[in-house]
Amino acid sequence: MRLLTLFLTCVLSMGIHAQDSTIKQKLEEIDNAIAHSSDYVAKREARITEARNNFATARQTAAKYESALALYELYRPFISDSAMFFLREGIRLADEMGDRSEGVRCRSLLALRCSNIGMYDEALMTLDSINLTGVSREAMGEYYRARNNVYNELGYYSRLDNMRDAYYQQAGKYEALMYETLPPDDPDCYARRELALNAKGDLKAALQLNDEWLKTVEPGSHPYALVTLYRYLEFKAQNDSVEMMRWLCESVLADVRNGVMDQGSMWELANQLMLQNDIDRAYRYISYTSDCAGRYGSRQRQWQISPLLNEIAKSYKAKSERTTNQLWVTLAAISILIVLLLGVLFFLNRRNRQLAVARNALNDTNAQLAALNDELKSANSQLSSTNGQLAVVNAQLKDANNVKDEYIGRFLALCAQYVDKLDSYRKMVTKKIKKNELADILQLSKSSEQKERDIEDLNQSFDSAFLHLFPHFVDDFNALLQPEVQIHPRDKGRLTTDLRIFALIRLGIDDSSKIAEFLHYSVNTIYNYRARIKNGAIGNREQFERRVKEIGLPE
Repeated sequence: MRLLTLFLTCVLSMGIHAQDSTIKQKLEEIDNAIAHSSDYVAKREARITEARNNFATARQTAAKYESALALYELYRPFISDSAMFFLREGIRLADEMGDRSEGVRCRSLLALRCSNIGMYDEALMTLDSINLTGVSREAMGEYYRARNNVYNELGYYSRLDNMRDAYYQQAGKYEALMYETLPPDDPDCYARRELALNAKGDLKAALQLNDEWLKTVEPGSHPYALVTLYRYLEFKAQNDSVEMMRWLCESVLADVRNGVMDQGSMWELANQLMLQNDIDRAYRYISYTSDCAGRYGSRQRQWQISPLLNEIAKSYKAKSERTTNQLWVTLAAISILIVLLLGVLFFLNRRNRQLAVARNALNDTNAQLAALNDELKSANSQLSSTNGQLAVVNAQLKDANNVKDEYIGRFLALCAQYVDKLDSYRKMVTKKIKKNELADILQLSKSSEQKERDIEDLNQSFDSAFLHLFPHFVDDFNALLQPEVQIHPRDKGRLTTDLRIFALIRLGIDDSSKIAEFLHYSVNTIYNYRARIKNGAIGNREQFERRVKEIGLPE
């Protein structure tokens, strides 16, 4: 265990430089597994409950002994104290049966458990009490495994160079004896041989050995978690960030899904995630594995986790402070926006009151306009009589009269239509007031659709009248312009805004403010239109508008 931790420490500073979609998917699977970890723990506890029942109901000593070892295996990665309790039960039952080999085996396993949780004196005292005379090869292998493990642990934590060397020398001695007595496919034999190849830098041979080891375990099992953790180390040593993360995630998933509390891979995954600045997930993982270590009851695992937990907690706190500052800034911005919104609402309310006053004034103006229309009809009638008497006036005056007649007729028609529309609007408003549909009236008053339709009707009437008077105006107008700036309306019988401006000029309305008022544009817009068209004129641009005014006059 200490050799594994030493190797992890040596490569701890390496970060993750790439992630593919597989790694992201694995991390999501881990998140989901942690969310359902209570279900996996419940499954292990159900198996423990069944094994406890078997232990309690066993009548023969041999059957009870086997049940005790089964409970040890279930508790070994789950709760350390319970695992050691059933090992002591195994020792007692083996002694009752007079089976020295099984007694040595259980005492060796108990010493191994003690060394894994930092109880080194207890481990050595237990091993020193063992007599190997006449015991089986399997029992001797467990004894050498325990000796190797405790000396590796002592060597790793010793601060004295001479003592460290002595401990590692003893560990090497018992490692050699392990290889002689344990089967070649024993997990500890695979692990130590793989670490030795890594230490020598023979990464290819180490990976081949891991391939062989991987074939001996069931995917997703607890032993699979250990093999894949070592496989992670192989790819990490090769700087293959994608493969190393994939196998580390496999190891973590196997631990979580088997309800394992003594986890050797989750804290390393948390460290890797912290190195790539995934602080939130790293904090969740290290907190989870810390809780598991507390439940397992291992001081060693807590010592390994604590420094990383503190580092991630500091990073998490710093990130939280940054997030809090960002939230305060956002809150301040939202507050400012709320104040601005209140100001806009106040302004809109004020404008609505002004519009109500304007609508009342408009109604009065419309009434006056209706009276003026009547007067205008009488005046137009008199003017028509007068125009009839002046039929002998020259061609230019006749042209002006024709224009006037056409537009006066159009104007009267529009005025009549407008009176009808006002009357319809009045009736509709009266009806809605009676029905108390004030909201509909307010909505109608806000809408600009009617105005846009009226403007479109006015423009259409103007276009029709003008082209009736000057059917060749568009062609004559384009003849004054360079080819690249000539204007060709899409719709027959309609004028574009540019043509409409110069049509008014042809009628004698050359003041930009009056043109803007008629076409409902700003004065600057009209000025820009005029300047742009004159820039494309053929010949002297200063004489362009004068030449436009002469379009349609007899030569």
